[in-house]
Amino acid sequence: MHTPSKIVCVGRNYVAHALEMGNDVPKEPMFFLKPPSSIIRDGDAIVLHPISTHIEFEGEIALVIGKRLTKATEEEAIAGIAGVVALNDVTARDLQRSDSQWSRAKGMDTFCPIGPENPLPADLSGITLITRVNGVECQRATAADMVFPIPMVISFISQFMTLEPGDIVATGTPAGTKALHPGDVVEVELVGLSIVSNPVVAGT
Repeated sequence: MHTPSKIVCVGRNYVAHALEMGNDVPKEPMFFLKPPSSIIRDGDAIVLHPISTHIEFEGEIALVIGKRLTKATEEEAIAGIAGVVALNDVTARDLQRSDSQWSRAKGMDTFCPIGPENPLPADLSGITLITRVNGVECQRATAADMVFPIPMVISFISQFMTLEPGDIVATGTPAGTKALHPGDVVEVELVGLSIVSNPVVAGT
């Protein structure tokens, strides 16, 4: 997989996660960016930056864009997806709450583990996400649980910013996010499609 020009992430796209964070469900997709410099791969370490005292995992279903999309319809959006990957939107939760925007909380080095890419399945709504920490299941959801479905999300984002081949769109995390600690191993799996597993270490 080539380095994307951008990683576009959708926030609060599962009702239960929005509620557990004390937020309302948005009326339309809300999105933010993670820098490509935050990407790591399977087996690489997530580094807990010492500026934060509460860093959490967020397992997500993510899509790899296959062709340029500008103001795409939902049909064009689906046709423009090259594949699917497991993604962990690692988040410094305390900084997310204190900063006026989320770039620092979401964009630190090692804060975007991404698994291998596989072709998009015929049944998008059936994609199943499972996140485990030290082998214990913490999150489980399917794409059918999303507030805004995958075709709508891709189309919506493309109304405002062109999606280029290789770009990644992360579609939000379900309920069950928890803090990570040095020595943990966090694993995000899209069942039968993609998996990314990363040890967690303390930063200096």
